[in-house]
Amino acid sequence: MSELLVYRDRFPILAETTYLVSHSLGAMPAAAEERLLDYARAWRTRGVRAWEEGWWELPVTVGDQIARLIGAPAGSVSMHQNVTLAEAVVLSCFGFEGERRRVVYEEGNFPSVRYLYQAARGAEIEVAADHEGVVEAIDERTLLVPVTHVLFRTGEIQDVDAIVARAHEVGALVVLDAYQSVGTVPLDVTALGVDFAVGGSVKWLCGGPGAAWLYVRPELAETLEPALTGWQAHARPFAFEPEQDYAAGAWRFLTGTPNVPALYAATAGYDVVEEVGVERIRARSVEQTALLVKLLDEAGLEVVGTRDPDRRGGTVVVRVPEPDAVNDELAARRILCDSRPEVGLRLGPHFYNSDDELRFAVEQIAELAHSRIAGTPT
Repeated sequence: MSELLVYRDRFPILAETTYLVSHSLGAMPAAAEERLLDYARAWRTRGVRAWEEGWWELPVTVGDQIARLIGAPAGSVSMHQNVTLAEAVVLSCFGFEGERRRVVYEEGNFPSVRYLYQAARGAEIEVAADHEGVVEAIDERTLLVPVTHVLFRTGEIQDVDAIVARAHEVGALVVLDAYQSVGTVPLDVTALGVDFAVGGSVKWLCGGPGAAWLYVRPELAETLEPALTGWQAHARPFAFEPEQDYAAGAWRFLTGTPNVPALYAATAGYDVVEEVGVERIRARSVEQTALLVKLLDEAGLEVVGTRDPDRRGGTVVVRVPEPDAVNDELAARRILCDSRPEVGLRLGPHFYNSDDELRFAVEQIAELAHSRIAGTPT
């Protein structure tokens, strides 16, 4: 699908680096700079009037753009500063005083999410080895199941369907973290039936930091009253009433004043992903990750994680000696990837990367890895 390379010119960093770290921070679209200038111009020329000219509604209007990308209805997605805050809003809807107080998630869940639920007073935490273990661990005592769509260390896609089916069978609710999938792996939250979904803009959506999102299943949303709340969640915020009266839909899950500049910037990435289409991005990603696996195999390097393309997200992980040192040397050669403890180097090509870049990166990784195995300087 080399036709997707026509989008390369929209991402300035690609002119000077081999950028294979979109699983961590997607390349910035040039349009993001213009969007931030639009924000600055609005502040400079419109002043306080900018709030009533669009700023106040941004957490929901931008949320509607995310909704289109994840198969959610309009008005069901709100924007937040980060996923931890988004999941904290979810968590604040529930108490852990009764018999149903268990929280079940997988060992590979992202640390920030784990910390949040571990800190919930009264919660009984059950950590399973993998998605199959999560299904087995869910029972009538389970309240919440905060799991990951694509594991951050290995890039493996989990069997969320089975988790949702088991959770709903016993009356538990699923909170799906789709940070490592949306923008490169298709997701339809409505078809999947998840109760909540969260994600952010830093990675495959190329939207930068400060713009995370929260989806709440519409039928469920109207029954919830988050304890982590603020004036933007009020039905009549500018009446400045002394008691909370929750707004409807996505509004009721908001908190305080929104992060306006981050929402301006994020839409530049969303626009490109929408234009290209996640299905096309996924098809290209499958080609790219398959090529990486093939090249790494031929180089005699160990690929970590699943080899099933249907279960592999957008990331390929390779084990090398001294991965942090190899990663640093790659960066010095303007090849950007990253390393994670216990697994090795993570390579995250996106639709704007060429096959030649993948070949070049693997050549450099192999040279650095084999020199360390042989004990010779690079």
